[in-house]
Amino acid sequence: MGNFRRVPVGIVGASGYGGVQLVRLLMEHPEVEIVYLGGDTSAGKSFGDLYPHLAHVVNFPIEPVEPEVIAHRCEVVFLSLPNGLACQIAPQLCAKGCKVLDLSADYRFRDLTTYTRWYGIDRSDGFTAVKAVYGLPELYRDRIAEAQLVGCPGCYPTASLLALSPLLKQGLVIPASAIIDAKSGTSGGGRQGKVNLLLAEADNSLAAYGVVTHRHTPEIEQICTDLAGHEVTVQFTPHLIPMVRGILSTVYATLRDPGLVRDDLITIYTAFYRNDPWVRVCESGIYPQTKWACGTNLCYIGLEVDPRTGRVIVMSAIDNLIKGQAGQAVQCLNLMMGWDETLGLPKLGFYP
Repeated sequence: MGNFRRVPVGIVGASGYGGVQLVRLLMEHPEVEIVYLGGDTSAGKSFGDLYPHLAHVVNFPIEPVEPEVIAHRCEVVFLSLPNGLACQIAPQLCAKGCKVLDLSADYRFRDLTTYTRWYGIDRSDGFTAVKAVYGLPELYRDRIAEAQLVGCPGCYPTASLLALSPLLKQGLVIPASAIIDAKSGTSGGGRQGKVNLLLAEADNSLAAYGVVTHRHTPEIEQICTDLAGHEVTVQFTPHLIPMVRGILSTVYATLRDPGLVRDDLITIYTAFYRNDPWVRVCESGIYPQTKWACGTNLCYIGLEVDPRTGRVIVMSAIDNLIKGQAGQAVQCLNLMMGWDETLGLPKLGFYP
C-alpha cells in the first residue's frame, strides 16, 4: 500500500456545469487527485466562490490556462470549454505527453471540414485531430483504451446513438427512415445567462429549437454511417423542456423485417449491450423516464414495435450532465488508464 500514487488530473473550464460535475466525480474517484482547476474568465477566484456548496471540500483557486504549467503538473487533462478553444491547447498538451479528454465538439469529427461547416471555426490542428477517438465506450471501447486524445460525445448524440446502434449495426432498419425526437433539460444550455433559459421563459413551456440546423446532427450521422457501413442521414429535432437535468431521446425507424416483435428486439438489445455496465434495457412494456437516470451514469432503453406502421420506437433516457457529459468522460478515463469502467461513477441516483 505504501507505493500507492493517485494520478494527477486537471480540469480546464472548471466553472461551467460540465466542470463542476467533473470536480464532484473526480473528488470521489479512488485513483485520481485533482491538482489543477483552470479557466481564463474566472482566474483568480476560488472554486468555492463559484460553487459555495462545495467550498468546504474544494478550496482550489481557479488558475490561468497555461498549457506548459498544466502539462508539468497533470498526467490527465479534461477540457470543459466552449467549442473552438480546446483545439487551441490540446495539441500542446498531447505533445507534452498528457492524456486529454475534450468535452466540447472540437475532437468529435474525423473530417475537420464537417466541423468547420457546422461550427464556423477554421482549424490548423489536423495532425492532432486525426489521433482523436470518439468517446462512446459502448461502441469504441478498445480504441478509447489505446487513445491519448478522446473527443467525448454530445449529450443528444449519446442518448440517440445508444438507442440506434443495435438497429444500424445489425441492419434491422432502413437507415434513411430514422427520425430522432429528443428533449433536454435546461442545464444542457450551460451556466451562462441566456434569455431562453430564464425561468419566466422556459417554465410551463415546451419548444423545439435548432430544427434541421442543430450541430449534433452531423455528429450523429458520422457514427450512424460508421455503424451502417454506408452514408446515413437522419432527421434530428431537439426540444427544450422545463426541467434541470435529463434527456429523453425517442427514435423512430422502419423495420426491414416487419415480423419482428418487441420481445425480439429486447433480446437483440440485451445481447448487444451485455458487456456494457452503464446500459439498462427495460423489460417488455416498460418505458424509461429521465428521473431514473438523474444523477447516475446510466442509460435506460425502452423498446416498442408498431405492427400497423412497421416501425420500431426506441426510448433512451440519460442524465445529460453525467452520461451525456462528465460521467462519460470519466468512463473514458477509466478505459484509458486500464481501470474498471465503473470506477468513481454513480450507479444510483436519488428517487424521486
